[in-house]
Amino acid sequence: MKLTTLCYIENEDSYLMLHRIKKEKDINKDKWIGIGGHFESGESPEECLLREALEETGLTLTSYQFRGIVTFLCDNLTDYYMCLYTADGYTGTLKDCPEGTLEWIKKDQLPQLELWEGDLIFFQLLEEKAPFFSLKLQYKNNVLTEAVLNGKPLELLDIVDTQGRPTGRVRERSLAHRYGSRHRSAHVWLVRPGTENNFEVLLQKRSLDKDGYPGCLDVSSAGHIPAGCGYLESALRELEEELSLTVAPEELVFVGFREAASHTSFHGKPFHDLEYTAVYLLEWMEDTSALSFQKEEIDALLWMDYHSCVKGIQNGNLNHCLFLEELKMVEDCYQKL
Repeated sequence: MKLTTLCYIENEDSYLMLHRIKKEKDINKDKWIGIGGHFESGESPEECLLREALEETGLTLTSYQFRGIVTFLCDNLTDYYMCLYTADGYTGTLKDCPEGTLEWIKKDQLPQLELWEGDLIFFQLLEEKAPFFSLKLQYKNNVLTEAVLNGKPLELLDIVDTQGRPTGRVRERSLAHRYGSRHRSAHVWLVRPGTENNFEVLLQKRSLDKDGYPGCLDVSSAGHIPAGCGYLESALRELEEELSLTVAPEELVFVGFREAASHTSFHGKPFHDLEYTAVYLLEWMEDTSALSFQKEEIDALLWMDYHSCVKGIQNGNLNHCLFLEELKMVEDCYQKL
């Protein structure tokens, strides 16, 4: 493992970014990154930071902070430990950089640049003033395949086109919601016969700790589709994880695909949910007591008459995150069974 420093110099609402366009053999070719470089023999992280800053920018850093360690793994290239810094004080005059072009970029414009996808993860941590952190980022063919923050794996999602097809880009879940990146999900509706030719749907009440729609009534079982996974396998996995319910693939009835978008905020953060969803139906006759649900995700389960559910949504009496269009798809499918 090689040791490097990486620093983002701040000036009000901007970072000093380096567009790496001058070297042909460069792991960061054409990407925008911070300044920094490899340790020389005998250097401490701070000595390396100050030397690289002066060499690349002409600036002498006078105020800086060690923010975290980034473990960077990429195909067959040398693995790196990157000592990540931010700096908010400096003297001197900015000079031309032999590594590329230096430019002050507003922080809210960073996602528009050609970045390593994982950089957006630590940009968010820096913005939130997170305590000192350890972030592992692994890439294959320049696509992010693993992200682990302080020993905990982060959820990665395929970014998809308008037909639900992966584009080749992968994004961490909270960032997909922050920037409104289209991603995939799978919904499974548990249904059972009701009275007078009606039927009932099983609803879950989302945990108050959820990052989106806390405390709302939701689909029986639903979840994002991890990068590289398919719709059906994700639907079956979510049933097991959320409801401890194991069924055969052929027991799920495919209802159809649906795309929906919502734009709101939770816990003081913007939440842009653009999902391409595969909807499934499962006829299940048992009461909720037969299910052992995931308490970190779900507060409660309840059966509700379909028409009462629709009416509650229409008149605003239900605290929910359901879509009438999807409920109609479920009704039409169930009537054909």
